Amino acid sequence: LSPFDFTRWGYGARAGLLREGGGMLHFFLLVSRQGKCRLSKWYTPHAEKEKKKMIREVSQMCLSRPQKLCNFLEWREYKIIYKRYASLYFITCVDKEDNELITLEVIHQFVEVLDRYFGNVCELDLIFNFHKAYYVLDELLIAGEQQETSKKTVLKLITEQDSVCEDGTDKDMQ
Repeated sequence: LSPFDFTRWGYGARAGLLREGGGMLHFFLLVSRQGKCRLSKWYTPHAEKEKKKMIREVSQMCLSRPQKLCNFLEWREYKIIYKRYASLYFITCVDKEDNELITLEVIHQFVEVLDRYFGNVCELDLIFNFHKAYYVLDELLIAGEQQETSKKTVLKLITEQDSVCEDGTDKDMQ
């Protein structure tokens, strides 16, 4: 096998897959240190009541863990992988077989794109521009699988979308 054979390292046939055979995220959450959910994206269907219960359960588990402990948790039939950046917890839920390190890399890529887009992103940026945070996430992940690995491409698409929106509002004002 070649060292460049991505299937050997658990990437699957396409770069970005969470495991060979097509792993996926079940949900992606951003939770503040106070336990407020700032963003939630669901890739598997659940009733609204169940979603709230799951957010509460997972948030409590992540928030109550000491910082020096591992960022991987077993929960129900899934695995929770989270990372804290400043005052926000970026939390994902994947299948037990999925690769934890690749999932952490997906989280980190999302944070880096947000940071470049907002210029040193903070929680307030995400509160007041939540629609842009969702748009960034949608550019990176489709149906719970990573679709774009290039930060430059994602940033280019986002700025193009911003210019289309600005052009639309300029025409409305005339």
